[in-house]
Amino acid sequence: MAFAARRQPRAILWATAGVIALGFLVALEIAARHYGQPGPITNQVKEVVFAPKSGPLLYASMALMMVVLTWRQRFIAVGAAVGIDIVFFLVRWAVDAKMMFGNGALWVVLACAVIAVTRRTGRERVLLLKGVGLGLLLVAGRKTGDAWLLITSKTRPTVLDQYVATADHALGDPSWLAGRIVQATGPVGAHVLDYVYIQLAVAAVLVAVYQLRNVATERRFPGHHLVRTFLVIGLLGPGIYMIFPVVGPIFAYGTDGGHWAVADLWPDTLVPLTAPQHMPFDEITPRNCMPSLHTAWATAIFIHSRKGPRILRFGGAFWLVATLGATLGFGYHYGTDIIAGVVFTLTIEAALRALDRGWDRAGVQLVAYGTAVFTAFLVSYRYLPVQMAEYPWVFGPLLILATASVIYGYIRTTKMWEPKAAPVRQPERQPELV
Repeated sequence: MAFAARRQPRAILWATAGVIALGFLVALEIAARHYGQPGPITNQVKEVVFAPKSGPLLYASMALMMVVLTWRQRFIAVGAAVGIDIVFFLVRWAVDAKMMFGNGALWVVLACAVIAVTRRTGRERVLLLKGVGLGLLLVAGRKTGDAWLLITSKTRPTVLDQYVATADHALGDPSWLAGRIVQATGPVGAHVLDYVYIQLAVAAVLVAVYQLRNVATERRFPGHHLVRTFLVIGLLGPGIYMIFPVVGPIFAYGTDGGHWAVADLWPDTLVPLTAPQHMPFDEITPRNCMPSLHTAWATAIFIHSRKGPRILRFGGAFWLVATLGATLGFGYHYGTDIIAGVVFTLTIEAALRALDRGWDRAGVQLVAYGTAVFTAFLVSYRYLPVQMAEYPWVFGPLLILATASVIYGYIRTTKMWEPKAAPVRQPERQPELV
């Protein structure tokens, strides 16, 4: 009776969260339909039969779901997914349709949901449904992100790139420098960075699967893991896009912007110092630069990989460095976006860790400080860009110092939160009998 009483508030909380998430998806579906495009629900349902947009993402979501299964069940799930995909491959090849794998993984995840409802009871049902929900959340996050990007391009006719590019002078215009470096590496370097940039979610799943490796045996999920941080970043980030719409240097100052670009300057010619202003842009390009969510997610991967084995720590560091190189080197982001993304992630990560362990004074101070620094970044980029460009040796170090202070505060606070190992008590030495 006491166990049921304890579980009732949590069940109500999960039910409320599910209703809110469903309502959010329906709202995005309606908004996308308003602009003549299918929404996240439609796109996800289509992938049950039609060629998915990303096969690796669907298999990554299945891998997340399988953390709740036994090894025997995992082998069966993988075998079933591969078998279904082979059938789809042969049918598509026969009718000359678009080729892509991943339907099998989605079918397996949906089948596990049906099994949980019809064949499982009690804690086993709850655990399996949580695994299915975790896998579907990864896919739904990608679909809702696509819908958000569409909405930003349709509802924000002007962008703030001139302000951000001017403020970026204080950091030495790192995107222009990285762009020339990527060009110098040739197609090999560009292909490596492009793969890292596109498959960020797959890297996150590898780290998350390691964190959740004991779920099947312990029959419960840990209080905090990477997937939570990923989802919150993806939930809050697009809201900032709506407040601070920016398309990026390759569009605003490069060939990809077409006639909407200020000029063809990136990455060979720096932006001249002039008074910035709002600039109109097309209704296709997403306003998804401020902050850099790819940097935010790569930072989260790096943080959560620190307690893994050496190969996982190396992979987390590589993915962060390569993602920074791609975001800057391909002209997708300014340096100001990058440091804002780092502060954004550390603030969210600190809040989630504090929520898991219980809020204390250090947690409140760190989250408040990170929020203040992030807000100060946005305000300064918008209202002080000319001053920042005219005095780079003042504002550049200030921006780096502010970012470093949040990093230091996060490291110091989380280290304080780590459980202290109690010293082993030595047995008292008995006096020798003479």
